[in-house]
Amino acid sequence: MTGDDTAIGEILVPADALAARVEELAAAISRDYAGKDLVLIGVLKGAVFFLSDLMRHLEISVEIDFMAVASYGSATKSSGVVRILKDLDAVIEDRDVLIVEDIVDSGLTLQYLLRNLAGRNPRSLEVCALLIKPERRKVDLRTRYVGFEIPNRFAIGYGLDYGERYRNLPYVAALKE
Repeated sequence: MTGDDTAIGEILVPADALAARVEELAAAISRDYAGKDLVLIGVLKGAVFFLSDLMRHLEISVEIDFMAVASYGSATKSSGVVRILKDLDAVIEDRDVLIVEDIVDSGLTLQYLLRNLAGRNPRSLEVCALLIKPERRKVDLRTRYVGFEIPNRFAIGYGLDYGERYRNLPYVAALKE
């Protein structure tokens, strides 16, 4: 699929399970935010696939915006020291905001994002994460919508990368050690 499949390990979430869960999440979000002024904030680059599929299944009107953040640390671990590479274009004051994340690992980057966005006075601020790794969590964060809990393995596919590769896999797999 990518020209070099030797790094693709065990499939953690198959494509059909992803599709079904994204539809379920969209139904819950559509119900919970009916009649509200919802802004989805996709965290680049990993959340692009998830955000696109999620939006297609929403039954409510939404606006989207994007943020890009870099957390300092090694290629496979976050330090929680975050820098904003691309900020929002939209003003979120008095609006309902849902951060759409590909994966919540330690939670440090998401904690930073939540603090930063809360300072802009949204009406509500929640998180929708496709994947969470409970074993790796370093901070207690409420994640309102969760797709799947996965084991503490480095995940690739469906937007998640290793060295900018493997994002285009239609499933989530573990990177071979």
